[in-house]
Amino acid sequence: MDEIRHVRLFRNGRNQAVRIPVEFELPGDEALMRRDGDRLVIEPLAKRGLSALLASLEPLDEAFPEIVDPPPASERDL
Repeated sequence: MDEIRHVRLFRNGRNQAVRIPVEFELPGDEALMRRDGDRLVIEPLAKRGLSALLASLEPLDEAFPEIVDPPPASERDL
């Protein structure tokens, strides 16, 4: 099962808060929170868009094969 850590709840103005220990830190500066029965689930907010997806991909370590793809014949050649 996942690692468990005892934390304390405190008040920050009118909001209840919890300090997230360093080993549980989430990436980014936004998250989604939802209630699942008596549990609160906090998930990192996924970055959106093609740029974020491409930035998350690892480069390929292999070369692409050469593909023979001649241009189509012109109408004059037909």
